[in-house]
Amino acid sequence: MNRPPAAPQVVRLDSGFAGWAGVLALILDSFAYMEGRIDPPSSALRMTIDDLRARAASGTVLAVLDGDRPVACLFCEPRGAALYLGKLAVDPSRQGEGLGRLMVLHAEELARRERLGWLELQVRIELTRNQAFFAALGFEKTAEGAHAGYDRPTWLEMRKRLADAPAGA
Repeated sequence: MNRPPAAPQVVRLDSGFAGWAGVLALILDSFAYMEGRIDPPSSALRMTIDDLRARAASGTVLAVLDGDRPVACLFCEPRGAALYLGKLAVDPSRQGEGLGRLMVLHAEELARRERLGWLELQVRIELTRNQAFFAALGFEKTAEGAHAGYDRPTWLEMRKRLADAPAGA
C-alpha cells in the first residue's frame, strides 16, 4: 500500500547544526536567478557558513529538510515590535509546493509566541513576483529605501500586522 508523502516539517536549526553547507548551497541556488536582475547584488552572495551559524546563535533559522538536505529556510530576528524575515529560500526544484508559505506561517507562530505584533521584511524593487507573493500572504508596502550609494529606491519594506497586534505599533 502506497502512503502519501509526509507533510513537510519545519525545524529550528541551532548553531551546532551539521548541515550548514547545505543551507548555504540552498540560499545560493535559490537566489541565483537574481544575478544581473538586481542592483546592488544580493548580500546572499557574500554569506559564509560562519555567518549562518551566527544567525542561528543570535536569532532563529527555520528550515524544511528532505532527509538531511535543506529544501527551504528562513531567518527570523526580533526588531522592536516586529519579527524581521530574511533570506527566505526554497530549492528551485521544490518551488510551487507551498514551502515558502509554510515558512512564513511558522514565522507568524514564532512572532505570536514572542508577543510581537508584526512580520516585516525587505524585498528588492526589481523582484515584482516576490512582492506579489508576500502581498498574497497579507503583507503591505510600508516604505521604500535605497542601499548606500544609490540615488533611487532599491528595496521595499513590507509588513503584515498579526490579528492581535495594536494598530499603532
